[in-house]
Amino acid sequence: MKIAIFNGSPRKQNTFALAQAFKEGAESAGHEAEIYNVGQMKIAGCLGCEYCHTKGEGNCVQKDDLEQILPAYKEADVIVFASPVYYFTMTAQMEAAIQRVYCIGKPLKAKKAVLLLSSGSDGVYEAAVAQFKAYMGYAGIEAAGIITAHGEENKSQAKLDEIKEFAKTL
Repeated sequence: MKIAIFNGSPRKQNTFALAQAFKEGAESAGHEAEIYNVGQMKIAGCLGCEYCHTKGEGNCVQKDDLEQILPAYKEADVIVFASPVYYFTMTAQMEAAIQRVYCIGKPLKAKKAVLLLSSGSDGVYEAAVAQFKAYMGYAGIEAAGIITAHGEENKSQAKLDEIKEFAKTL
């Protein structure tokens, strides 16, 4: 099974450990997993210009780092979104990467998706979770799990082990 892990942190320390733990767990179960650090890429927001659905034939008019991750969106059986929550939602970088998939409509093969959220405080996940669930509902993809970590949990071995074990179950 192919798993694409999209890490929305612009700083490597935030959700990188969570994404890495997921990758390790998935690979130990025999899956192929790749992390795409979209938080460090240059991906502009969707322009809503409709080029992709007219002249572009599924290709976006904007030429940026989306082109590096679009094949993963098309080929993954499972999609994982790992994002810090700075101000009640996923990062702007993650949101741009999600919204730009508009050019193909939705991930083509994915049957399951997972959300990994990191924050400094507990109780700030509601908007990000709602956004994830709405997107998965639209795309017809099972929301297979949501794991959150806040404060010291972000670096705890117990949380990383929880994520690894969850990844093995997919």
